[in-house]
Amino acid sequence: MAGNREFFNRRLHSLLGVIPVGIFLMQHLVVNHFATEGEESFNHAANFMGTLPFKIVLETVVIYLPLLFHAIYGLYIAFTAKNNTSRFGFFRNWMFTLQRVSGVITLIFIAWHLWETRIAAAFGSEVNFQMMENILSSPFMFWFYVVGIISTIFHFANGLWSFLVSWGITVTPRSQVISTYVTIILFLALSYVGISALVAFI
Repeated sequence: MAGNREFFNRRLHSLLGVIPVGIFLMQHLVVNHFATEGEESFNHAANFMGTLPFKIVLETVVIYLPLLFHAIYGLYIAFTAKNNTSRFGFFRNWMFTLQRVSGVITLIFIAWHLWETRIAAAFGSEVNFQMMENILSSPFMFWFYVVGIISTIFHFANGLWSFLVSWGITVTPRSQVISTYVTIILFLALSYVGISALVAFI
């Protein structure tokens, strides 16, 4: 019974990391990338997202609750899982380890980012270009965001590889090699989108 529950929790954890959390991550990066077109463009995109109908319900059900479960169960996995070199080999074992490390870094980064933006907005601050410009004016915060964004994107891209395996989508060694290249390309593309937005804010 306990084994079935853990199997279900791991499957749910994997699924939520891709749908909806991973999809939200990509959407968030695309919105932020409007900063590369100037302050007005970013503020327009951010305002559109901020005025969606049923915004609080959507954020709670589609983002915060799935993210909370993924984070809590992810911490459990990070501190209890053991590497499996015999099954996956050297490269995948390192990806396994980095997935756990990046998960902890990502959790810290997201918690701080929410504090600086969403919590601040709840107390009356406006989430706009000026807010991000002020946050990133500190060199320490700029590099903190660089590390946080790269860690978050890596965690998503590498987690997508694991999702495809655990859900039986990529079963053969060849399909897993192909998905490795696909997720590396995804990581590089999203990293470019994320970092170029950071640079635009400063």
